[in-house]
Order: sequence, then C-alpha cells, then structure tokens
Amino acid sequence: MKPVHVPLPAARLLVRRVVKPVLGTRLTPVRQRQVINALMRVSVLPKGTRREATHLGGVPTERITTPASLPDRALLYLHGGAYLVGSPTTHRAVAAHLADAARAVTHVLDYRLAPEHPHPAAVDDALAAYRALLESGYSADRIVVAGDSAGGGLTLALALRLRSVGVPLPAALGLISPWVDLSLTGLDPSVDDPLLGRGWLELGASSYAGGRVDLPEVSPLKADLTGLPPLFVHAASDEMIRDDVERLVAAARSAGVEVTYELLDGHWHVTHLFAGMVREATDVVRQLGGWLGGALA
Repeated sequence: MKPVHVPLPAARLLVRRVVKPVLGTRLTPVRQRQVINALMRVSVLPKGTRREATHLGGVPTERITTPASLPDRALLYLHGGAYLVGSPTTHRAVAAHLADAARAVTHVLDYRLAPEHPHPAAVDDALAAYRALLESGYSADRIVVAGDSAGGGLTLALALRLRSVGVPLPAALGLISPWVDLSLTGLDPSVDDPLLGRGWLELGASSYAGGRVDLPEVSPLKADLTGLPPLFVHAASDEMIRDDVERLVAAARSAGVEVTYELLDGHWHVTHLFAGMVREATDVVRQLGGWLGGALA
C-alpha cells in the first residue's frame, strides 16, 4: 500500500469516534474482535514486508520480515486488547515497523483470549512460543520480547514465568503502555482518554482474571521484578493507565532493573498502531525498534 499521511489530530478523532465505541460492554468480545479486525485490516507496512502464517510451539503466529530483518535476530510480539480482542491483523503495522527498525524477524503471537480462555492461557501460549524459538536455534540473547497494553503486561508475565521455571531470559523487553494492574485502582479518571474506557477494562480484567487480579502474572505491578532484562517503556500523556505505567517504571528501577522510559506528550493509548500512517506513530515505533535492535547487537 502506498504511504498515507494522516495528521495526529485526525487519527485521534478517528479513534474516539470509530474505535472507542466498539470497545465497551455493548458488544460481546466475539463481535468486538470481528469489528476491530475489520477496522484494522488496512495497514501501511515497510516496503518489501513479507508475512507468513505459521506456528510457534503449537500457537498460531504471523511471521513478519522486511528487507532489513536478519535471520539470527528474533522479536516475539504480544498484542494488546484487554485480553479480549486483538490479533496479528490488528497489530500488523506496529509489528512490521518494529521488525524493520530492530532488523529482526518478528513473530506476532495469536494467543488465546478471554473469556473463553482465562489466565493462565495467554502466559502458557507465550511460554510455548518462546521455548519454540529457543528450540529452533535462537539463543536467548538473540531474542527480544515486546508488547502493548495487555500484551505489555503479558510480556512481563512471560519474563516472570521464565524466571520461575529457570528458562534463560530474553535480551530485552519493550513495553508500550503496558497494562500492569488489573485491579484498576490506579486509573486516572481525569484523563480524557480517546481510546480506553473503564467499563471495557473492567470487562477484560474480570474475563481474564476473575477474582485473581492480584496474582503477579496477572498484575505485574505487584510482582518482584528483580533480575528482569532491560526494559524500554513508553507511556502516553493522554491515557488513563499512565500512573500505573510510571509506578511500574519506579518499581523496576527500585528492583535494580535497567529502565529506559519516555512519556509521549500528545499521544494516547498505543498510538503506535498507526505506524506507517501517522508520522508521530511511525517515529515512536522506530525509536522502540532501534532500542530493541541495539539490545541484539
């Protein structure tokens, strides 16, 4: 698809008027998935991008490469969507631009979603995929893991699980506005969030975790983060989970984890999904991808 240049304010209006009404409690999660997949089907990818439907550890995956991707560098990408929605289709643009900037082969995991598959299904799937990368010949220091929103929380949950079972940790973790506290006690209701609504987050939390929102794998903000790999964290100025993200950054630093953190002024929750269409989104994805690529150098 030819390059498209959408102004950031126009993308914000599109999200508020078209996407946000889908993500609530009016539609079932199954119907939300159908609509969001249709809305996000159009994407602008780096020139020469190739996609292949495959599996990792028995989990459906989309493998994405660009002409810059090096075969000995792997990026496992865990999409967001409150554990209710999301797929390789919805996150194809951000994953492809990350692949290009990190010069890596990116694997977008189509992990099982709630409410059909509550915790620990998503973590189990992420672990199976990561183990498959190791078994295919990648050493842990040639793998990075990244995710947005619920996928950012899942990225941390995977690292916690790897630490607990004694599997080598990846070289680095990239977190885009990670959802790290499903108790929702830290939400800022004063933020005019173009995308997120409390009702949808409550639905995701109850569907995925039930009454177990305090489990460290479910809410990594409550976990001992000691020994995790270096983190690169983005948060947006206009998102209601910003305070929780910044609490995570502080907790990780207190645990001795190396953290690079940037607050994206004028952005909303996971603006990165518009990579290739909105210049500001492309820029921040390439920034994260460059950092992840540096961790693989």
